[in-house]
Amino acid sequence: MTSKLHYTAFLDANILYSAAIRDIFIELALADMYRAKWSDNVHSEWLEAVLRNRPDIDRAKLERTRDLMNLAVPNASVTGYEHLIEHIPLEQDPKDRHVIAAAIVGNCDGIVTYNTAHFPKEAVIEFSLEVQHPDGFLATLLHREHRVFCAAVRSARVQKRKPPYTVEQHLSNLTARGLVDAVAELRQYSHLLE
Repeated sequence: MTSKLHYTAFLDANILYSAAIRDIFIELALADMYRAKWSDNVHSEWLEAVLRNRPDIDRAKLERTRDLMNLAVPNASVTGYEHLIEHIPLEQDPKDRHVIAAAIVGNCDGIVTYNTAHFPKEAVIEFSLEVQHPDGFLATLLHREHRVFCAAVRSARVQKRKPPYTVEQHLSNLTARGLVDAVAELRQYSHLLE
């Protein structure tokens, strides 16, 4: 990640899919650790994926989550990128062209995604974008300002009331979702997560 103080990251749908991961990214954006960007298309992707995998969850509840995200993080929603989609040279997964297009229009420094292979360097370098796995992205933010980072993680944890998570349960949950390095680093500050 560049050393820019206010790094702007476009969040792929897979970052917003899991409530545990989504909540941390939102809390970190609210703490001004980075600038979050997404699009209505990304919202539709994560929302439909959750409904496909969890038909027990009410669509209205997820739509409310989406609306609250848009309210909580002003200017995060990128629009007006559709005209660029067909010009994005992305062979791995052409359906992800909209992510790069929105990241360009959103003046993003990078894209955060679990599917880094979908965005090879040669597809994004001409747009001055970098692609990062959430584990590395979060580990970098943690190193930059661990107290602010820990306060954001704590806030995301204490909001979980059904069921409430202990610090260890929360960290284990995050590790299971692929945040291995970030959580390994975070454990040394577990006293700040209480």
